[in-house]
Amino acid sequence: MLGQDVVDACVERGHEVYACGRAELDVTDAEMCEEVLEEIRPDAVINCAAWTDVDGSEDAEEQAMAVNGTGAGSVAAAAAAVSAKVVYVSSDYVFDGAKGAPYVETDQPAPLSAYGRTKLAGEEATAVANKRHFVVRSSWLFGIGGGNFVETMLRLADDHGEVLVVRDQVGSPTYTWHLAYGILRLIEGGAFGIHHMAAEGSCSWYDFAREIFYQAEIECKVMSATTEMLGRPAPRPSFSALRSEREHAIRLPAWQDGLSAYLAQRSAEQTVQA
Repeated sequence: MLGQDVVDACVERGHEVYACGRAELDVTDAEMCEEVLEEIRPDAVINCAAWTDVDGSEDAEEQAMAVNGTGAGSVAAAAAAVSAKVVYVSSDYVFDGAKGAPYVETDQPAPLSAYGRTKLAGEEATAVANKRHFVVRSSWLFGIGGGNFVETMLRLADDHGEVLVVRDQVGSPTYTWHLAYGILRLIEGGAFGIHHMAAEGSCSWYDFAREIFYQAEIECKVMSATTEMLGRPAPRPSFSALRSEREHAIRLPAWQDGLSAYLAQRSAEQTVQA
């Protein structure tokens, strides 16, 4: 999802891009990472590979760690060996949500879930392996290239006419196209370190669902629930919105604008396919 948008954004900005899927570069294979990057010798590596199954990570933390943690370190080390910058895309789930206000780069991580622990491990492994690193924490991604919350809501509305959504988790829904361009602006500079890069503003999943149906002009009954009521395997932070405290932070558009752009892109692609 993010990877496809990063490739398109790179091409639009005139960069030569090598887009590696798992078959071309398996991040869990350190030797393969070294060989591929030695052959390509890029100026920058954007690591969009990730184990994204939050609930599945609870029973498969070792496998998730191999991708999100150890694998991230292997990519960063291989990039360092050819003097390339590296970007590691991380998550708001490295925080526990107890702050009750948007998290900034200097806040102390305290992940609640196995997924959050693996993403934090990836941040640390990347930083250790490559001094020229960017750690980009983002939040609640949605985009054309993969399954996401917006698509789930639209499908459920079509199938059932009603949805049940949690109201006690707050974050910053971020359109991957906006994030991709933010990452490209970042790597064209040298502000290494941790960056919070998520959509402006915050909302609950419940509020997000209501806005989806409002903008899509779809009639759907939206019912709210608590996290405890839904009983998901992985604990989630109750408030994980992100904000950057950097002087020259890259600001993304508001989450409502991201949703509007996504729905317009989605409609345009459906028209072309038809």
